[in-house]
Amino acid sequence: MATVGLTAKIAALDISGPSRVPPSTSSTARPTHAKQPSQPNVAKLPTKLAAPNPHQGHTNSSSLSTAPARSGTTQPAIDIGRYDGGLEAEDEKRGDAVTGEAAEDLALDSSLSRTYPTQEWTLHSFDMGRPLGKGKFGRVYMVRTKSAPKYILALKTLYKSELVKNKVEKQTRREIEIQQNLRHTNILRLYGYFHDEQRIFLMLEFAAQGELYRQLSKQGSFSERRSARYIDQMTDALSYLHTKHVIHRDIKPENLLLGINGELKIGDFGWSVHAPGLRRMTMCGTLDYLPPEMVEGKEHNERVCLPPVRFPHLNPLQVDHWALGVLTYEFMIGAPPFEDRKSVNNTYARIARVDLKFPPSISADAKDLISKLLVYDPQRRIALADVLRHPWIVKYRQKAAVPSV
Repeated sequence: MATVGLTAKIAALDISGPSRVPPSTSSTARPTHAKQPSQPNVAKLPTKLAAPNPHQGHTNSSSLSTAPARSGTTQPAIDIGRYDGGLEAEDEKRGDAVTGEAAEDLALDSSLSRTYPTQEWTLHSFDMGRPLGKGKFGRVYMVRTKSAPKYILALKTLYKSELVKNKVEKQTRREIEIQQNLRHTNILRLYGYFHDEQRIFLMLEFAAQGELYRQLSKQGSFSERRSARYIDQMTDALSYLHTKHVIHRDIKPENLLLGINGELKIGDFGWSVHAPGLRRMTMCGTLDYLPPEMVEGKEHNERVCLPPVRFPHLNPLQVDHWALGVLTYEFMIGAPPFEDRKSVNNTYARIARVDLKFPPSISADAKDLISKLLVYDPQRRIALADVLRHPWIVKYRQKAAVPSV
């Protein structure tokens, strides 16, 4: 993946100041991934594209509607590509109006938000650009605001009737409510949202270097340096989420994106939950990333939501700790640690007994961290604060560099 340079044009798009950027990384590993990515390679769209960057960490930076342009700069003309007419084409064959309670649940408008109200947005507020991908419930487009300073965003569309048909309207509302309140440089920013009779539109930060999983698929695995720096950023983001009592529950490479400087961005909150009392005992996730307390004694053949079996006093935040260990392993090895392609139930069995095996290429420090995250008893898993202090993380941390990957 080529490094995306920072120019005056890109700097002019910054909404709220500097952000933390990950250091230089590289990988020469042979590709081993077989799963197919869901988006085109936007990393090939060079310095014409840029994502607005919020402040690092726990900041309440300005919303897109109120942020001023940097003094002494002029807004550049940026190529957002050609709109393909996809929204109009889809309207002819999908998207019925919804009524009743579902219509109320999906009448989502950030201009009415109690916490971070924005200006009123409509589809006519944007110049439409190239398609970035398709999701189950709609499309994602690159767009530019018509009003100055003309920010570049990803506009995600969701068809209300399809959300209702799949019984996820409340989950969708929850996802939006969670993400709109998050302010961290390694969490994809939701700047605003609006709706019409048939659709919901989400105004998301544009991750200029695309899907992290595409990079992992292309290279097969990452170097320890690159992996450690991604895990450093991921841990910092999870620590922030946990202070907000938000459990992600679906950490995996497919849900991670890369920003303009190659920084990691958590980009999917569809399975997140806000649990201020930390009492939520039903967890969801994806097969290879489920912890022992969710799979022990169970046989399943698809994505699952399971109650913990052996740990009635489980702190549910520990589910994210386990998934962080699985992610660390997959970054360096190219496959999850307990994957068994012959049998789903064999995978569950390996997870339940923590059948963890390391190839000889993995360093002692990396093994140590993974082994402390992938622990059978949730309460014995290493704390995120200790992950950030772990020798393997500290060894490769380099805050001031722009990555060359």
